[in-house]
Amino acid sequence: MESDLRSIGELARDSGLSVSALRFYDGADVLAPARVDPRTGYRWYAPEQLAEARLLARLRRVGLPLAGIRAVLGADPGSGAAHRVLDAHLRRLEDGLADARRELSLIRRLIDQRENPMNTAPAEHRFTVPAPALAEALDAVRFAVGSDPELPVLSGVLFDLDGGLLRLVATDRYRMALAEVPVDAPGGAASAAAIVPAALAGALRALLGPAAGPVELVFDGGVVRIAVDGHRIEGAALDHDYPDYRALVRLDPVHRVGLPAADLREALASAPTRSLPSGPDGADCEVAVLAVDDAGRLTLVAPDADADIGAGAGAPAPGALRVAVNRDFLLEALPAGAPGQLVLELGGPVAPLAIRTPGRPGTFSVLMPVRLPAA
Repeated sequence: MESDLRSIGELARDSGLSVSALRFYDGADVLAPARVDPRTGYRWYAPEQLAEARLLARLRRVGLPLAGIRAVLGADPGSGAAHRVLDAHLRRLEDGLADARRELSLIRRLIDQRENPMNTAPAEHRFTVPAPALAEALDAVRFAVGSDPELPVLSGVLFDLDGGLLRLVATDRYRMALAEVPVDAPGGAASAAAIVPAALAGALRALLGPAAGPVELVFDGGVVRIAVDGHRIEGAALDHDYPDYRALVRLDPVHRVGLPAADLREALASAPTRSLPSGPDGADCEVAVLAVDDAGRLTLVAPDADADIGAGAGAPAPGALRVAVNRDFLLEALPAGAPGQLVLELGGPVAPLAIRTPGRPGTFSVLMPVRLPAA
């Protein structure tokens, strides 16, 4: 009955959400009022919406993104979907806490160096990695190394030693590639990092033939030393602070689409594109548009039309998620000649697009979307 309805102010008081938050979540199609006065526009809420509002307030309190809140509140009872969203968010929070601990550990060392400059000789970090795995990792990331002379920090590959893993990272701001290699570190796990210049990374890759033995790497202050099969090379690491890549790859995908790499490569090669000044240094690039409907069906659509032109049958449904990307960058991110499956993760028209290979969670690429001009 009308008398049972709560005003927006009463719901705000009883749920812990502000009036402005309730208005926002109404506009975002998350928590719509039971009735809106057609004359005044005032919102009224049903009694059973109080529990939903209180749940929403708690989801907001733990920092769950809007897409996650919508998924939890809209999940079918008993499907487990809401719990899966919460589990994924908890993993992101735990990863963020681990990153913060690592950063604080480094900050403490930097403070110690500043306060005790006579007792801060850089530690040497020595470890070995399998040559085939390192070669594969280098091949997976080198395409994304930057070349902008105004951003020298991006002109190399980050070798980030983190316990029992060596993570390779490269980015030019428009895309990012990551790969992981298992590590054998004498004396136990350690944490260290060095930005290996592109030329030194290329020389290292040239040494890693199919019969190469284990690779020994040494981070010694600002010098990187490499030994494999009797060959030794070394060079100075880039003296810069690398961007915090971990924060950039915590994605919140709305859709995960699996498809054969060869099919996507073939579809991209024939897809109509639009030339836009969205490449490095403002250069023109060919933009392709990926569209995914609510059923998870992927299509390639023309950037200035609704016609279906590629992967998938039929035109995309109205309201399908569309993500515009640099076509050449996406082609470069696909594993060379890979016949197997890929998983594309799409979070929204302005959210990064991730390209993953099943079974290799630590090796993937991320592309920044291209903003299409308004029609």
